[in-house]
Amino acid sequence: MIIGVGIDVAEIDRFDDALRRTPGMADRLFVERELWLPSGERRGMASLAARFAAKEALAKSLGAPGGLRWTDAEILTEPSGRPRLSVRGTVATCAERLGVRGLHVSLSHDAGVASAVVIAEG
Repeated sequence: MIIGVGIDVAEIDRFDDALRRTPGMADRLFVERELWLPSGERRGMASLAARFAAKEALAKSLGAPGGLRWTDAEILTEPSGRPRLSVRGTVATCAERLGVRGLHVSLSHDAGVASAVVIAEG
């Protein structure tokens, strides 16, 4: 059963500008692993914008309650390249309260825009 669906888009240049203007913003939005590729290189801005969009989409799929911490949701990359959501803390508590047993995420970026869709399944 689908409990919720969320979608979000982020303009990549605007997101980049916001990160540059606001020191420490990346640390408030992302856990350390999200900032780096498995190769050890810093993740590109399009990829970070897509991950930000995924966190927004996740909140929407849960009904957009207040009090969720950005770093309580992490977008992991499986060896196949497929993105996967991992939740803890405030996000896990909210999902559990709603009866969410699985989360599905899809990321994309093209033509200066990053997007994400999240489906919360019960």
